[in-house]
Amino acid sequence: MSLSAEETARYARHIVLKRIGGVGQQRLKAAKVLIIGAGGLGSPALAYLAAAGVGTIGIIDDDHVSLSNLQRQIVHRTSDEGVPKVDSAQRFASELNPHVTLIPHHLRLLAENGDDLISAYDLVLDGSDNFATRKLVADLCAAHQKPLVAGAVTLFDGNLTVFMPFEGENPSFDDLYPAPPENEAQFSCEEVGILGPITGVIGSLQALEAIKLIAGVGQPLVGEMLIYDSLNATTRKMKYRRRAKA
Repeated sequence: MSLSAEETARYARHIVLKRIGGVGQQRLKAAKVLIIGAGGLGSPALAYLAAAGVGTIGIIDDDHVSLSNLQRQIVHRTSDEGVPKVDSAQRFASELNPHVTLIPHHLRLLAENGDDLISAYDLVLDGSDNFATRKLVADLCAAHQKPLVAGAVTLFDGNLTVFMPFEGENPSFDDLYPAPPENEAQFSCEEVGILGPITGVIGSLQALEAIKLIAGVGQPLVGEMLIYDSLNATTRKMKYRRRAKA
């Protein structure tokens, strides 16, 4: 896709950036990215993908904005209280970059609607907050051969990885998580809280991985999980691989 004069000026720092350039920016404009969740992770991911000029961004969320969201969910405003999150996310994206088309999906992703939703996009970012949804998203992305950038946060920590099990011997979601967590409810942000900026760190890194995949630069986090400990300001990588079939 060609870039207009206004877009060329807007994305000038990408265009002069070696390994991105005009070709990479055109790839971003042509891309269709789906974000699962307009919350703590989806908000910074949306902000940076829209700013970067990803041409079409879909966002799925069935929730409404509440005051307790605003400590970390940066695309929503105080005046958005009670508004569907996808609507305030669409307003944010259109004000940030009018060249981006944001498609709101005010619904919950389910097995019944997931095939149609996932198949319409090139790449998916998962910012959901429960294992069942993460598992469903991963299965749908694998079935439709869509790269999945998955992030998660708890308390003061966060992690992210990229799933592309349809290529070569890359591991899948089930290889990393062979069984659901036994105590997931004990770590919900409603119960134990969440440090606001940690969602910004992980959500921004998800956007970065997506941009790398779209532009074809760098090494994505396939078979690796990046783990960030905010209290100690440390990062580490954990490698994982396909499990042997029984």
